[in-house]
Amino acid sequence: MLRIAIVEDDSQYQQQLEGFIQQYGQENDLTFQIKIFGDGKEIVEDYQPEYDIILLDIEMPHLNGMDAAGRIRSQDPDVVLMFVTNMSQYAINGYEVGALDFVLKPINYYTFSVRFARAIERAQKRESGQILLNMPDAVRRIDIRQIYYVEVQNRMLHYHTELGEFILRGTMQAAEKELECHHFVRCNHWYLVNLRHVTEIRRDVVVVAGRELEISRRNRTAFLTALTNYVGGNH
Repeated sequence: MLRIAIVEDDSQYQQQLEGFIQQYGQENDLTFQIKIFGDGKEIVEDYQPEYDIILLDIEMPHLNGMDAAGRIRSQDPDVVLMFVTNMSQYAINGYEVGALDFVLKPINYYTFSVRFARAIERAQKRESGQILLNMPDAVRRIDIRQIYYVEVQNRMLHYHTELGEFILRGTMQAAEKELECHHFVRCNHWYLVNLRHVTEIRRDVVVVAGRELEISRRNRTAFLTALTNYVGGNH
């Protein structure tokens, strides 16, 4: 299931875009979870990297789509951004925030479906896969993107995730090997961090999903370099 956000202040366009997405899903046997925001200000407040595709109107009263996209991109390098606008001159500015495409108003379904298909293809390519967590009493399949960080305590691995905490026996070395290609990096001996969920760096502390984790002197250079490359899009 792909998670879609529509950011549009015009209720008629909200309904039209939602209808087009549902129609595309029916025609292509896909399901979507859709959330609608009436202004750029609404989506950037307490933003979390949870969407696969965001459709943004550009001209909105409180926070326009271009500024909202810039703030979203600073926290979420992966989400696919598409602008919906009646002003084609904004296209150049869209490249600054890594927008995939523009849909010009008034919108027709054929044009929308072609561009939306591209967005889905991009989002699916960025899907990071799943892993199996072999816990003492169950096996749990989990989307790697949902993992905030992995912690090791007394030879037990604690997976801190959007779905809660899962504990299983294992070594940090094994977890690191399994997750390193998905942009997980150690900030110290005890924590392996999903760079996707890093929201802030303060001196020797990294903030991940609201939790402050120490960045050790030994790991500092490698961790900050990996984070810089990730945010810069070199992944």
